[in-house]
Amino acid sequence: MEPSRKPLKPVLRTALLYGAGAGLCCALWIVGLYLAGNNPYGPKRLMSIFFPPVAVLLGQWALRWYFKPDGPGILRSIGTGLLIAFFSAVFSAGSVYAFARATGPEPIARHLTEMRRLLEQGKPMFLKEKNGRQQYEQTYRNLAFTPQGLAADDYMRKLIVGILLSIPGGIFLRK
Repeated sequence: MEPSRKPLKPVLRTALLYGAGAGLCCALWIVGLYLAGNNPYGPKRLMSIFFPPVAVLLGQWALRWYFKPDGPGILRSIGTGLLIAFFSAVFSAGSVYAFARATGPEPIARHLTEMRRLLEQGKPMFLKEKNGRQQYEQTYRNLAFTPQGLAADDYMRKLIVGILLSIPGGIFLRK
């Protein structure tokens, strides 16, 4: 691009674009699960955890085009990845919270029933391990049962996975 045609703040712009896109994909995944009759908060929801890391890598790759021919450098590349991970986690958690508030307590109650049943089925495996009873009880107590808890769980999972991939992606895509 010509110097006069370069967008202002390409790092922030790229991070917002790709982070919001990944968050939207996560939101659509949850709505799709719900409409298909599946538990929108259950194990299938975790399949949406792949959207933020893919967005991180695509955003870091796209950032290279703004800074041709030398590349964005390691700090801009990693920073863009971290921002994409943050924005995608925020948008995704916000959509989980809004969805949980909009659909009411019934899907959450069904989710808790399903998760407790799964935990009961896995109880013998817990008890075989050292400190298994404590792990089982802790897992049972940590089941999210409010929209805030579900959103916080979603936020942490997506943020951690996005951050873990943004650093090696930024190093690899710095030039």
